[in-house]
Amino acid sequence: MDIRDNKRGFAAASLLHMPRVAKRLLAVAVDIALCVLTVWLALCLRLEHWVQLAPAHWWAVMGSVLMALPLFIRFGLYRAIFRYAGWNAMVSLAQAMGLYALFFATVFTVVSVPGVPRTVGVIQPLLLLVAVGLSRVVVRYWLGGLYRTLLQREHLPGVLIYGGGQAGRQLAAALSRSTEYRLLGFLDDDGRLQGNSLDGRMVYDPAELSQLIPDLGVTDVLLAVPSVTREQRLHILDTLRHLPVHVRTLPGMSDLASGRVTLSDVRELDIEDLLGREPVAPDSALLNRLIHGKVVAITGAGGSIGSELCRQIAACQPHTLLLVENSEFALYQIHRELVALLGSETDPLEGGGDTRTTPAVQLVPLLASVQDEARIAQIMQAWRPETVYHAAAYKHVPLVEHNPVQGLRNNVWGTWVCARAAQAAGARHFVLISTDKAVRPTNVMGASKRLAEMVLQALAAEPGDTTFCMVRFGNVLGSSGSVVPLFREQIQNGGPITLTHPDITRYFMTIPEAAQLVIQAGAMAHGGDVFVLDMGEPVRIIDLAQRMVELSGLQVKSEQNPTGDIEIQITGLRPGEKLYEELLIGDNPQPTQHARIMKAQEDCLPWGELQTLLKALDEAMVHNDVAAVRGLLQVCVQGYQPAGEVVDWVHSSPGNNLDAVRA
Repeated sequence: MDIRDNKRGFAAASLLHMPRVAKRLLAVAVDIALCVLTVWLALCLRLEHWVQLAPAHWWAVMGSVLMALPLFIRFGLYRAIFRYAGWNAMVSLAQAMGLYALFFATVFTVVSVPGVPRTVGVIQPLLLLVAVGLSRVVVRYWLGGLYRTLLQREHLPGVLIYGGGQAGRQLAAALSRSTEYRLLGFLDDDGRLQGNSLDGRMVYDPAELSQLIPDLGVTDVLLAVPSVTREQRLHILDTLRHLPVHVRTLPGMSDLASGRVTLSDVRELDIEDLLGREPVAPDSALLNRLIHGKVVAITGAGGSIGSELCRQIAACQPHTLLLVENSEFALYQIHRELVALLGSETDPLEGGGDTRTTPAVQLVPLLASVQDEARIAQIMQAWRPETVYHAAAYKHVPLVEHNPVQGLRNNVWGTWVCARAAQAAGARHFVLISTDKAVRPTNVMGASKRLAEMVLQALAAEPGDTTFCMVRFGNVLGSSGSVVPLFREQIQNGGPITLTHPDITRYFMTIPEAAQLVIQAGAMAHGGDVFVLDMGEPVRIIDLAQRMVELSGLQVKSEQNPTGDIEIQITGLRPGEKLYEELLIGDNPQPTQHARIMKAQEDCLPWGELQTLLKALDEAMVHNDVAAVRGLLQVCVQGYQPAGEVVDWVHSSPGNNLDAVRA
């Protein structure tokens, strides 16, 4: 939309918003002008040259006005809404003009007025009929369509762009062509811009937003400040969160690689926008040490962490990347994504006989369960990876609590199987992806991950060439079990948001940052290391939910605010769920060469003693004796305190006969 279109639209909008009395007076003024114009044109046609109105001619002008206006009023021409003028209005105009022609011709043709040619009495009514009729038609087609357009735009979300920089101006240009939003102006902290016009739109002080919302009809604020720090972004969001506006944002400068901002770049706020955590630039030497030019295997390659590890590792250009995954669909998805990312010539899974990939990285998708010892051994022996990242695990706390034996088989025995197979195949490094739930666990999932750590610690103490280590961290944002997509879905559905406890807290980290730190931590391992990632400050989940509601332009419904939009329902802690998580069993973390990675000193059992306990645990698992499994886990895992009764679905089913199974 160019400047001329804006000016025409502004003029028409101003006309449409005039009071009814002013509109009628304007119509009367136009008709008077048309009376004058048509008298002059009638004289010019009669005299066959352009004339200047003489004093005698003004008698015809006054006669036209004094005859036309009363007739137009009598026939309701000024009661009609011009932009809706139709056939009935034209009929009324014809009737009024018929009487007008009779009166005007009688005076100026039949009777005649000195100085006014008699033919003017016939020509002028015809010209006036055409002129007045055309004026109504023009108004109908000009203002009628525009009025409908403006009326539709009045119901569009009213948008203010926060940020008057280049990104904000490009976004404004995109919005001006949009039929989804109504751009109202800019917000900017720069006092030099405030009060001025930017690309035809006013720039306002963000402090005035609470007043601008009702005055301008603001419903949405789009953040176009991609270059600010996360701390500055968090400050902006804190000033907006209590206002009834829906806040969305542009991604950071690194994500706007094209340099051209479009509406498709606008997205909902991510959790990292709300947490304000500043990322630390990765150490390229650590990233490449165990990967570049090597054969690398990733178990659980289709999971949240596993798939991000695949992306980050592929970018470091290993010689071969083995994608080990039990889920066919998840393996298909990550393989297809990596094929596109690496620019492979032909996808071998799509056929065609050509299995070539880009020379830099060879992708090998492998279906396998980490519990399948024979299959894992075949994979390791066939490809002999130098580095293995073990991300395969059952991580959903309530599901593992209800299926404890399968959780232990996958998380503990699966780790043991992969570690032994990697060691037998000559792998140089084996990195376990662990969790903060392994610290003083109250659930089987956490206990299984701590036991998996202990298996690797014990293997690391035995003679061998494989360096075993583990990396422990908390929740990752956007994972399959994250609360953020769940809360967003619940908000979109009108609530309620379900929360297990008002005091529950969690650590959060983005998936890309977690994957980068895992790779860098593994590169610093010497054997048996337990690395702990700096997760920042823990976040109260209820505060997170409230922020997400408020930044969606809604209010939390509570006893203090019963008219709010979204209710937060407390459902109670689930089986095995803790109020808060910890990252360290002891209190003696050691710094490393990376600011976000610490090294813990965790006690473990010798391999001989641990192997005996694992054998007893395996026996109890074979018989699904969950009570015995619990007891043995408490012996193995320091600090494991089950939070409730046994909830295993098979163990507690009415048809289960444990004695018959044992027999």
